[in-house]
Amino acid sequence: MLPERHFFTGAPGSRWSGISQDIESSDLYDTSDRTPERSYTHDTYNGHVGVYFGTGMEFPASLDKDVLDSPYTGTGSKLHKSHEYAFMLPNIVKHYPDCWITLVVRDSQRCFTWWKKAGGWDITYPNYDYYVDDETMMDKIIRMNCSMMNFAHKHNLTWRHVAKHPDILKTTWKP
Repeated sequence: MLPERHFFTGAPGSRWSGISQDIESSDLYDTSDRTPERSYTHDTYNGHVGVYFGTGMEFPASLDKDVLDSPYTGTGSKLHKSHEYAFMLPNIVKHYPDCWITLVVRDSQRCFTWWKKAGGWDITYPNYDYYVDDETMMDKIIRMNCSMMNFAHKHNLTWRHVAKHPDILKTTWKP
């Protein structure tokens, strides 16, 4: 049985959005947060769909229940996506001890390169203004990956390669 909340995070360019779409393809997830304004398509890839929480976005990367629930009107488990959750992992566990947290990690340089290829600063959704410039973006990618790796190590989580993309690792914390 799925939890009410499933937090999901990865650095920009980790290809975490495609993985989140695979997860949400189950009828057990609430995808009522999907609107045309909350989507971005790049080349032949799915890009981004549904709400992304974060600085400068429609909804902040807050752990407030009302904020987390606002974009959803359906039923099922809610997949809450934010790059910034990588920095909030202990607080997520503290506030939502019954939730799941999925982490997606990829080599930082590969993340940055893919993010640029996917549109970089021209990506229309989500909003990347928070990252300011290429140097800050690379710094945040590195810091996010380190934060997720440290959390996984602390909780003895097992990393698995993503089948379609063997250079990407993911793991899920479950209570």
